[in-house]
Amino acid sequence: MIRTRLTERFGLEAPIVSAPMAMAAGGALAAAVTRAGGLGFIGGGYCDADWIHAQMAEAGNEAVGCGFITWKLAEAEAEAPGLFDAVLARRPAAVFLSFGDCTEFAARAQQAGVPVFAQVQTLADARAAVAAGADVVIAQGSEAGGHGAVRGTISLVPEVVDAVGDQAIVLAAGGIADGRGLAAALMLGADGVLMGTRFWASAEALVPEGFHQAALVADGDGTVRTSLPDVARGLTWPAPYDIRTLKSDWTRKWQGVPGGPSTPEARAAYAAGAASGDGATAAGVAGEAVGLIRGIEPAAEILHDVVAQAEGVLVSPRGVISGGDAG
Repeated sequence: MIRTRLTERFGLEAPIVSAPMAMAAGGALAAAVTRAGGLGFIGGGYCDADWIHAQMAEAGNEAVGCGFITWKLAEAEAEAPGLFDAVLARRPAAVFLSFGDCTEFAARAQQAGVPVFAQVQTLADARAAVAAGADVVIAQGSEAGGHGAVRGTISLVPEVVDAVGDQAIVLAAGGIADGRGLAAALMLGADGVLMGTRFWASAEALVPEGFHQAALVADGDGTVRTSLPDVARGLTWPAPYDIRTLKSDWTRKWQGVPGGPSTPEARAAYAAGAASGDGATAAGVAGEAVGLIRGIEPAAEILHDVVAQAEGVLVSPRGVISGGDAG
């Protein structure tokens, strides 16, 4: 058994958290990760209230969390208040806030007695998250799939641990998809890992088959950081964030084209391709860890395999692996 401050604080059997991947991490995936001994999050992302409530219902009575893109949540609350409070009223295991100032929402979650996970990409953001009251800080490296910034995981994680690890639990994210990555994160001082791409490539993820098949033949060189999907979706993401996706015929077609896929026709084609998993007209959202994925397995099998491999890499004389400040 791998014991860390994360497992002790949240009653987990494994120091593994599944990322709240927008529209891909639904209730079935989150519940499967939690049942397997980790902590699963629903990807509330762009604040589609009906989708979020449906996925939370899908998770049933499992202790799962819900994640939000913080700047989008602020926009949604300004236009139609109530979503965040409704999620808090469901007593999730935690809320996960990424990409923006989490101060207001962290305070509201704390008042409701709901733990706060805050994902950061810089040391300054880590300090700000702790000042806002985050219980868990996720240091996300640029290797991660989806949106992120420029720091690499292997240097960012210990720097965040040194800066705020005595005030908050710290997780590593970005490029972690197997037990070697979990073991490395523990050696860097993290209390566990956040895995996105590996659970994106799971049986329960809400990902079209075409993208899963593309992931199985890709390696870590087969991804690209770009803003093209945001242009195609009409989303104005704040600096410095862009998104890492699989390279595809679509990314190659539009890379460097002035204005990008911004016409109504291009956006409609992208939406159709994203829904069907067609690499000719869209791109799957996955990170560099895609090169470590060999199959699309159930989430529980993935989690157990990661833990078993980590235990084989790092075992203390007493048979217990400890991360972070756990004894």
